[in-house]
Amino acid sequence: MKDIRLGFAICGSFCTHSQALGALEELCKVYTVTPILSESSASTDTRFGTCRELIRRVEEAAGRPALRTVKEVEPIGPKGLLDVLVIAPCTGNTLSKLAGGITDSAVTMAAKAHLRNGRPVVIALASNDGLSGSAANLGTLLNRKNYYFVPFGQDDPAHKPCSLIADFSRIGDTVEAALAGRQIQPMLLRES
Repeated sequence: MKDIRLGFAICGSFCTHSQALGALEELCKVYTVTPILSESSASTDTRFGTCRELIRRVEEAAGRPALRTVKEVEPIGPKGLLDVLVIAPCTGNTLSKLAGGITDSAVTMAAKAHLRNGRPVVIALASNDGLSGSAANLGTLLNRKNYYFVPFGQDDPAHKPCSLIADFSRIGDTVEAALAGRQIQPMLLRES
C-alpha cells in the first residue's frame, strides 16, 4: 500500500454510484482512504439503492466511518489530513459550488479545506447539464490550479446531448497524474 492519504467524496449522481463504489474499492487496495459523503448521498434512497447500503459499502471498503457533515470534514485543511481528494461523482451542482467558492456541504467544505494546503482535487464529473448550465463552471475549474479532471465525454449524445460523464475506470490513473502535478491526457474522450 502506498503511503498516500486519499479522500474519496461521493455526491448525489445516484445513477453513477455503482461506478464510484467500484473505483473506491480499487483505490482502497492502494491508498489509505477517508470516505466522505454528501448530505444528499448519505440520506437519500433511490431506485439505484438505499443510503444505508451506500454507507455500509463505503465504510466497509475504506475500513473507517464516512465523514458526512461540514463539521466532520473541516479539520481536513488545518490538520493536513489528505494528500489528494477525489470527488466521484461530482455533480453539476457541486461543480458550480466549487467554481463559486460555496462551502455549504460536506463535499464542498472538504475541497475548500483540502485546497488551503495547495493539494490536488480530482474531479470525476457526472452531470446532465455539463454542456449547458454547468459548462461555464467546468471552464472555470479547468483553468484553476490544483483541480484535475478524470477523462470525460458525452454518455448519451442522442438522448442527453448536454450530459457529461467521467470514465470512472481512469480515476486511479488521474490520481497518480495529479499527485505528479499534471492533468492526465487526453482529457476529452471520443466515441470509439
